[in-house]
Amino acid sequence: MTAAEKKSGTLAHFVHLASQVVPPMHPAGRPFVAAAAGTALLLRRISRPLGLLAGLLAALTAWFFREPHRVTPRRPGIAVAAADGTVALIDTAVAPPELGLGTAEQQRISVFLSVFDVHVQRAPVSGEVLRTAYRPGKFLSADLDKASEDNERNTVLLRTPEGHEVVVVQIAGLVARRIVCDVQAGDKVAAGATYGLIRFGSRVDLYVPPGSRILVEPGQRTIGGETVLAELPSRTEG
Repeated sequence: MTAAEKKSGTLAHFVHLASQVVPPMHPAGRPFVAAAAGTALLLRRISRPLGLLAGLLAALTAWFFREPHRVTPRRPGIAVAAADGTVALIDTAVAPPELGLGTAEQQRISVFLSVFDVHVQRAPVSGEVLRTAYRPGKFLSADLDKASEDNERNTVLLRTPEGHEVVVVQIAGLVARRIVCDVQAGDKVAAGATYGLIRFGSRVDLYVPPGSRILVEPGQRTIGGETVLAELPSRTEG
């Protein structure tokens, strides 16, 4: 093996290791990272310390928009966490009225995202998107109970192959000022697949059918796409 081949092999190995350690970035973050990186290059010509500081900001921006690989459980009849965060509330509530689902209460699991959590949201179940609805609103602190009702939000209604309807709601918070949803009615999604993003942090509510078995507790940490939040009712129970 020549020296050039050895060098190429070492570089390829380094790139492979880096890809395993550094998570990929959500496409919505690329313009922000590009702008921050360009600013860092310009400032470096003026002042090395300023360029270094701006480069650090670009790295932090890329980290904010990270989209790590997740291994989603594939057994049927479960709902996984739509977001990384902390379970803030488990109760029963009526799904957002803009979906037109009536006034029947469903079980609700609220997960609070800090600015340090992964900001992408993942489909909690496999199935078809029946409806999406955006509603403008306030920007109250996402850890308040009334944030689910008063804050800006984007709601997605999903139907599983077994016929269960599950609702997932992205809710803006005190810091968050932008909700991204990349699915629409008629789309098919797989559990654990990324479907949206909230900049930065906030809250995600999951509504599951009555009779579902909740498997998490308030204060528990969740991993989006991996933590099983609930077992949905069996067909005989539904």
